[in-house]
Amino acid sequence: MRIALFATCIVDAMYPRTARATVAILERLGHEVVFPAGQACCGQMHVNSGYLPEAVPVVRNHIEAFESQDYDVAVAPSGSCVASVKHQHAMVARSCGDAALEARAEAVGAKTYELSALLTDVLGVTNAAEQLGSWFPHNVTYHPSCHGMRLLRLGDRQLNLLQSVGGITVQPLPQADQCCGFGGTFSMKNADVSTAMLEDKTANIRATGAELCSGGDASCLLHIGGGLSREGSSVTTLHLADILASTRENPVSVTGDVLVSGKASR
Repeated sequence: MRIALFATCIVDAMYPRTARATVAILERLGHEVVFPAGQACCGQMHVNSGYLPEAVPVVRNHIEAFESQDYDVAVAPSGSCVASVKHQHAMVARSCGDAALEARAEAVGAKTYELSALLTDVLGVTNAAEQLGSWFPHNVTYHPSCHGMRLLRLGDRQLNLLQSVGGITVQPLPQADQCCGFGGTFSMKNADVSTAMLEDKTANIRATGAELCSGGDASCLLHIGGGLSREGSSVTTLHLADILASTRENPVSVTGDVLVSGKASR
């Protein structure tokens, strides 16, 4: 297949290795990955804060960027951003009375997948160790993000892939379905509530005894990782894509660095 990569803002700015890991996984399966160069923010922050008119040009830019490429499906290593493309873009277009833009948004959204959904539902990956060569001999717990659970209804797709990685030990996370407190602009507008929610989440993560917490949204992992760091915890966070991309030949450390001859390389 020809697959368009939707990198997302936080992955592009903070975790470019996760975008590279996503490409590596798809190319390992024999697919071609293209990158629509005009892509930028999906507009999720605008919509979630109620700025629908301001979101219109952002949504239009995303649609135009992905219409500019010939591809079969698009993928992003982010449940929240994919949820925005699939559920918010048409709503934004409808709010400004642009029926043509709404139809275009629905067409782009229909071809856009979160990474685990693409791997499981479209590409038929059910065993990461066997089909991707994934190897990650570490003790891990898993946080499912809100948008992935509630808007995309990913269910156990991410967890099942994680559990199928070679050498891994996955610890169940108490109250896993509880929000980590990030919520994009929520964490800034309601900082005290966000911090209290984060403290509950990090306490549960530390209680598992895991070396790291994985998940499918870089934004949640950034928030959780910051909380763990401020608490002085040695537990880190690492995106599901980085773990799936890790192999015996090119292992990834718990910090996300690729280990080459025993040395870390970004």
